[in-house]
Parts: sequence; C-alpha cells; structure tokens
Amino acid sequence: MKEVVAGLIKKNNKLLIARRTFPPELNGKWEFPGGKIERNETPQQGLEREILEEFNMRVCAKGNFISILHEHARGPINLLFYWAEWIAGDPVLIDHDMFVWVDIGDLNQYEFAPADSIVAQKLQTVSG
Repeated sequence: MKEVVAGLIKKNNKLLIARRTFPPELNGKWEFPGGKIERNETPQQGLEREILEEFNMRVCAKGNFISILHEHARGPINLLFYWAEWIAGDPVLIDHDMFVWVDIGDLNQYEFAPADSIVAQKLQTVSG
C-alpha cells in the first residue's frame, strides 16, 4: 500500500492549504500539502522534502495528528497527517494553482479532497 504524508503546516496560528490542479478528479479541490514517502525516509523527512520541492518552503515536521486509509481510484493509500511548523520561505506554486493560510475555524469554507475533508472536520472538532 502506498503511504503519503500531508502537513498541517502552522504559521502565525494559521494552516497552509493548497488547491490541486491534478489528477482531474481532484482539480479545484483543496488539500493539506505533502506527497509520497520515499524509501528509507521517515514520514517527517518525506514531508519536509515534499514541501521544499513543491513550495520552495522549509518546515519542521512534528508529531502525527491522524492517519486515514483512503480508497483512491488507483488503489488504497495510507495518508499520514503530521503537524509541522513553518520555518522559512513564502510558498511558490509548482503543483498547485492557489494557496492560503487559513484559521482552523474557517476550513469549512473550502471544498477539500475527500480524505483531507475528514481531517478538516476533525481539526474543527478538536479546536472548537
């Protein structure tokens, strides 16, 4: 099963979310950014590398918030959501067409990809 890591990246008490452009079924949906974990890489290392590659931004990955098994069209995925702190850099869009730093209480104003939607709801329950 493929493992993917996503970041709940905090800066000034806001979380980074980004809007996807692909695959077609997720075009226009919002997500907590991240990507595939490479061989011999911890989820935290994978998250830090992916954010640097996709946003040219440095983060420090912390602890796991939640893991979700998701049935994707291309097979099952284990999505690992980790807290992370912003260290440096302003997001540069490479694989997304938009980003925003958002208050947890405002997450319900965005249409998330299915697995990310579960996390957004959970975050609002925990923080509210």
